[in-house]
Amino acid sequence: MAEFLSDVQTLREKARQEIGKGPVTAAYGADLERVIDVLNTALATEIVCVLRYRQHHFAAKGVHGETVAEEFLVHSNEEQEHADKLAARITQLGGLPDFNPATVAQRSHSQYETSTDLTEMIRENLIAERIAIQSYTEIIGWLGDADPTTRRVFEDILSVEEEHADDMLGFLEKSS
Repeated sequence: MAEFLSDVQTLREKARQEIGKGPVTAAYGADLERVIDVLNTALATEIVCVLRYRQHHFAAKGVHGETVAEEFLVHSNEEQEHADKLAARITQLGGLPDFNPATVAQRSHSQYETSTDLTEMIRENLIAERIAIQSYTEIIGWLGDADPTTRRVFEDILSVEEEHADDMLGFLEKSS
């Protein structure tokens, strides 16, 4: 087991060192550049999900179209909240959130798929949610205890992504 805390004087001295790094202290245990890259990849994934859900919201038609369209809008808004949380964490770590539209789709783990078929929209959103779940689960494991704050950001987002996947599966089962 590691030492618990330095003495108060040492803590105070360390806090004054590299003050420009804000919350990133010598106790930060992760590869900061790599964490920021991973966060930017997740940010791109969330942006693509925002756009896909939003497009599906407006394109959804059919017997259950209105109900599903409203859920697509809710999901789009929640994906935007995820993007904002990721961008805030990137900034907190001293990085720059990458919203470049020219590269967002290339960096995203999920894909931007459109359709005029409601069942296909649901299926594509379920696939995207499953990709995010797998990706974020791996990221959480990779972060471990090295960056508990970023890990918690991903854990919070993951729980919502799992709800989204469950919602999409329920719609898919109803459409079959």
